[in-house]
Amino acid sequence: MENKRGEILVENVIFIVLNIIFISILIFFLFKQSSGAALLEQTYSKQIALMVDSAKPAMEIKLNMEKARKIAEKNKIDFNEAVSITGNVVNVKLSQKTGYEYSFFNNVKVEAFPETNEQNEYTGMYIFTINKK
Repeated sequence: MENKRGEILVENVIFIVLNIIFISILIFFLFKQSSGAALLEQTYSKQIALMVDSAKPAMEIKLNMEKARKIAEKNKIDFNEAVSITGNVVNVKLSQKTGYEYSFFNNVKVEAFPETNEQNEYTGMYIFTINKK
């Protein structure tokens, strides 16, 4: 006669432990994605690219990026380096490991820099100047 009860118990314990590990990893991933950095990087890079596509040369655009400033400071990223534009690609980087690039179609030269106040502190606004290439 075999001991079927012991085998069933071990299989159930392994199944429960694997499910707990899987759910923990899933919850960790969801919290990491919703923490802000990855989502805001995507949002801001796409928003900036759409603004540049609709802009005309000799325009100056201000974008409120206060949420991005707070997350960049929390992740020890200089707000001056949060947005970079190389060629026709906008790169927004708010954390050490991540960054999101999105390209625009408008054939213009774009310069991006953060606005500062009299005390040389970042205001949370980013200024984009659009010029002819």
